[in-house]
Amino acid sequence: MGRFLPADHDAGDANTVGGYRAVHSRPAAFEGRDGASYSVDIVVDEVREPAGRFGAYLLFVHWRRGDPSAAGHLETDYIAFGETEDAARATLGAMRLSEAKRTLDDLIARAQTPERPWYDVMRDS
Repeated sequence: MGRFLPADHDAGDANTVGGYRAVHSRPAAFEGRDGASYSVDIVVDEVREPAGRFGAYLLFVHWRRGDPSAAGHLETDYIAFGETEDAARATLGAMRLSEAKRTLDDLIARAQTPERPWYDVMRDS
């Protein structure tokens, strides 16, 4: 069940992934190039990479048509890093929503590209 929470435009920049969540108290949502609905969130893992101790990536939840249940998901590689979880989240949270939408559409295009059968791949070797 939904609930109405007024936007708090003093909480951040609603044109960024993290700012949208802060302003609207929910993740941003998009229509993907496949016509399906997706919401986006930031996930942070401890990675201990040279770029930082924590890595952050985007998780896009694919929503089933006409039914408020998840049908799958797409995710990016690690995009941002930081020495703390909050630093990695804040760095990725500054991504513009337009860039997140382009990233989603790229992931959808890659997922829709059929993989070649193993026997075709073997012929190339």
